[in-house]
Amino acid sequence: MHTLPAVAAIREAHPQAEITWVINPEWATLLRGNPDVDHLHIFPRGDFRGLSAPASLLPWLKKTRTLRPDVALDFQGLLRSAMIGRISHAREFWGMSDSREGSRLFYHHVARVNRRAHAVERYLKLAEAFGATIQEPLRFPLPTGDALPRFDTYPPFVLLHPFSRGAGKSLGNAVIRNFCDALAPVRVVVVGKSSRRIAEPDNCVNLANQTSLLQLIWVIRAARFIISVDSGPMHIAAAVTSRLISIHTWSDPRRVGPYNPDAWIWRRGELARMQDLPDAGKMKRGRAFVNGDVAQVVDLVRASWDDAADPNLMGTSGG
Repeated sequence: MHTLPAVAAIREAHPQAEITWVINPEWATLLRGNPDVDHLHIFPRGDFRGLSAPASLLPWLKKTRTLRPDVALDFQGLLRSAMIGRISHAREFWGMSDSREGSRLFYHHVARVNRRAHAVERYLKLAEAFGATIQEPLRFPLPTGDALPRFDTYPPFVLLHPFSRGAGKSLGNAVIRNFCDALAPVRVVVVGKSSRRIAEPDNCVNLANQTSLLQLIWVIRAARFIISVDSGPMHIAAAVTSRLISIHTWSDPRRVGPYNPDAWIWRRGELARMQDLPDAGKMKRGRAFVNGDVAQVVDLVRASWDDAADPNLMGTSGG
C-alpha cells in the first residue's frame, strides 16, 4: 500500500518502461488492474519452508536470475528483498539509507531518507532519488474490489476492523461489543482475521474470516465510516476515504498512521486529524484502548455522519 504512490511516480517518469513488482502471492490481488505495473514476479515465501524447500526454491531462483532488469529498487529494505534484487542481476540497484539487516551492502546507490518519516514519504524519496518527480495529488491505484455475495450496502453501516497481528493493537471483545451497542441501531460490520469468537448484537454483522482481500476492499469502499486499529486494512481505507478513525495504542501515527490529512487518529484518549499532528518531537508512551474510550470515538462518528443521506439513521445511542 505504502509503495503505490512511489511506483506511480516512477511510471510517470518512465512511461515506456516495463515495471515488474516482486510480491508475496497473498498481496498480489492489490495490484489487479494497476496501470503502473506490467508484470508480477511472485515470491512464494510459504513454499520455501520445510524439507521440500529446495525443490521449490531452486526453480524460483533460476527464474529470478532471468529477470535482468536495468534497475532494481528495494522499497522493503530487508536482507531478503536485497538478496532478491541482487539475484535478479540488476544493472543498478537502489535502496534507502534506513534499510536494515545489512541490506545496504547490496546496493549500488543509496537514497537518503528520514527514518522517522512516514513510510509513504520514505518510499517517495527513493523514487525521487531515482529521478521521479513527485506530484500532488498522490495516486493510490487500488482495484474496485469484488462484491460480497448476499451483502446489502443499504442501510449504511460503520465498518469496524478490530484485529491486528501486532502485540497490543487489537481491541478486546468487550470493546467490540461496546462499539456495537453504542452505535445501535446503525449496522456495525466487523471484518478482519481472528481466531476469537465475538458476541453479535442485533446490529452487528460479523464478517471476520469471511472476506477475500478484494472483497474487503469492496466493503471498505461501501462503508459510511471506518473504525480500525493500526493495520493493513486501515491503510487501504486511508487511500479511499477520510471517513476513518485509526486507533493507535503504542505505534507512532506520524510514521505508520493513515496517509490522509483529513483522517482521524486516536491515541492516549485524544482524537486529532493527521494534518494536525506535530511533525517532530517524541510522542508520549501510548496506552491500551479501553471501554471508556468508545463513547469519544462514537461521538466523532455521529458528528461526521452524512445526515443528508438519512437523518434518522444516527439516532440516540442504545448502549
